[in-house]
Amino acid sequence: QRQLVESGGGLVQAGGSLRLSCAASGRASSSYATAWFRQAPGKEREFVAAISRPGLSADYTDSVKGRFTISRDNAQNTVHLQMNSLTPEDTAVYYCAAGASLVSRYSVEYDTWGQGTQVTVSS
Repeated sequence: QRQLVESGGGLVQAGGSLRLSCAASGRASSSYATAWFRQAPGKEREFVAAISRPGLSADYTDSVKGRFTISRDNAQNTVHLQMNSLTPEDTAVYYCAAGASLVSRYSVEYDTWGQGTQVTVSS
């Protein structure tokens, strides 16, 4: 069984940076695409970024392009989300998800989810 554990969230001022990590354990963790989603209070969960199994392709939602970078270290079974130039609109609980065969923006494509990590950006 695959498990995901997120870390790296916290409180940061606008314009600051955070690096989220998603540590995977269990079956063939590096054999699936991995994504980050986020959910702000009162809003639906939304796609943020995803990376392919070998880490050669990635996809980002428009609002984070140029500010966020997703990467993976398959030797360490870890996926990172480097978040720069953060704004209050980035405040949300960030979830790591894995299991899709290809990079996808759709949450139903992912069968394993972490517990989430809170990111709060103050103005």
